[in-house]
Amino acid sequence: MTDRLRALVERAREVQMSAADREEQRRTFAYGNTHIENRYITREIVDEQAESLDVNKNS
Repeated sequence: MTDRLRALVERAREVQMSAADREEQRRTFAYGNTHIENRYITREIVDEQAESLDVNKNS
Protein backbone atom coordinates (compact mmCIF):
# COMPACT_ATOMS: atom_id res chain seq x y z
CA MET A 1 0.00 0.00 0.00
CA THR A 2 1.39 3.40 -0.92
CA ASP A 3 1.81 6.11 1.69
CA ARG A 4 -0.85 8.20 -0.01
CA LEU A 5 -3.35 5.35 0.02
CA ARG A 6 -2.52 4.55 3.64
CA ALA A 7 -3.17 8.20 4.59
CA LEU A 8 -6.52 8.15 2.78
CA VAL A 9 -7.55 4.95 4.53
CA GLU A 10 -6.68 6.48 7.90
CA ARG A 11 -8.72 9.58 7.11
CA ALA A 12 -11.67 7.43 6.03
CA ARG A 13 -11.59 5.58 9.36
CA GLU A 14 -12.16 8.87 11.16
CA VAL A 15 -15.25 9.90 9.17
CA GLN A 16 -18.41 10.02 11.25
CA MET A 17 -21.46 9.55 9.07
CA SER A 18 -24.76 11.12 10.02
CA ALA A 19 -27.93 9.04 10.19
CA ALA A 20 -29.04 10.62 6.91
CA ASP A 21 -25.73 9.70 5.24
CA ARG A 22 -26.04 6.09 6.47
CA GLU A 23 -29.62 5.87 5.19
CA GLU A 24 -28.62 7.22 1.77
CA GLN A 25 -25.76 4.72 1.60
CA ARG A 26 -28.13 1.89 2.61
CA ARG A 27 -30.59 2.81 -0.12
CA THR A 28 -27.85 3.14 -2.73
CA PHE A 29 -26.52 -0.29 -1.75
CA ALA A 30 -30.02 -1.80 -1.98
CA TYR A 31 -30.62 -0.22 -5.38
CA GLY A 32 -27.27 -1.27 -6.77
CA ASN A 33 -27.66 -4.88 -5.71
CA THR A 34 -31.30 -5.33 -6.71
CA HIS A 35 -30.97 -3.50 -10.04
CA ILE A 36 -28.30 -6.00 -11.10
CA GLU A 37 -30.87 -8.81 -10.77
CA ASN A 38 -33.93 -6.87 -11.94
CA ARG A 39 -33.50 -3.97 -14.34
CA TYR A 40 -37.03 -2.75 -13.53
CA ILE A 41 -36.00 -1.77 -10.00
CA THR A 42 -35.66 2.00 -9.74
CA ARG A 43 -34.34 4.31 -7.05
CA GLU A 44 -37.91 5.49 -6.60
CA ILE A 45 -39.06 1.95 -5.76
CA VAL A 46 -36.21 1.55 -3.27
CA ASP A 47 -37.09 4.89 -1.65
CA GLU A 48 -40.79 3.97 -1.41
CA GLN A 49 -39.99 0.65 0.22
CA ALA A 50 -37.47 2.18 2.63
CA GLU A 51 -40.02 4.79 3.71
CA SER A 52 -42.67 2.10 4.09
CA LEU A 53 -40.34 0.04 6.30
CA ASP A 54 -39.56 3.13 8.38
CA VAL A 55 -43.27 3.91 8.88
CA ASN A 56 -43.97 0.31 9.92
CA LYS A 57 -40.98 0.33 12.29
CA ASN A 58 -42.20 3.49 14.01
CA SER A 59 -45.81 2.28 14.38
